[in-house]
Amino acid sequence: MKQYIYSSQSSLWGEPELLGFGSTEFYIKEIHRNLANDIIVQNHYSKKYFNNSYIHLGVFNAQEIIGVLQYGHLLNNDSIKNIVNGAQKGEAIELNRMWIADNVGEYPESRAISYSLKYIRRKYPKIKWIQSFADERCGGFGIVYQACSFDYYGEHLSTFYTDGDKFYHNIQVTASREKAGTQVQNKDELEKIKLRQFRYIKFLDQREKKKCLLKEQPYPKHYK
Repeated sequence: MKQYIYSSQSSLWGEPELLGFGSTEFYIKEIHRNLANDIIVQNHYSKKYFNNSYIHLGVFNAQEIIGVLQYGHLLNNDSIKNIVNGAQKGEAIELNRMWIADNVGEYPESRAISYSLKYIRRKYPKIKWIQSFADERCGGFGIVYQACSFDYYGEHLSTFYTDGDKFYHNIQVTASREKAGTQVQNKDELEKIKLRQFRYIKFLDQREKKKCLLKEQPYPKHYK
């Protein structure tokens, strides 16, 4: 049976703290930032975490951690007003990083995202919508977001820089540290490339969808 996971002890407000969601066999639960960052660096294709993530969820198969979801501020947090009319800071987050081990049951990515949405909706009621991008490095057009009923808002080309191991978005290279979350110092030593990115948004508050300034589009077909 799937249910919310609470701490065994009461918080300062006299109630147990909400920690996660799922079943005894498969669940998501908040973990320490450092642990989440270490797992992402070791396993995610980008080989780096995003500094401005602040919701760190471990994905567990029984008692074994098999993945991590990191949510936080948008890479370009000032862009929210260009996505949803009247959007305020703190009302939107981005799925900054996701990694889940291979061969751990059926559809673990979509299950983990689905459970995390239930958790975020209850734990962080101020958050009204969640954005995520799939790009060519993922090997698809975002089928995992389609499985979780995210809305699709088209594709665009983004500039990335790479040293052959790690990838950095253009904002991380050119913007201030405060805006980018991290800043790359050796731009001239990196290779500049263009990648297609596919934008998906999940509206936790459907009233916000009516204020979206972007045009919703049919799902793209994923790679065969």
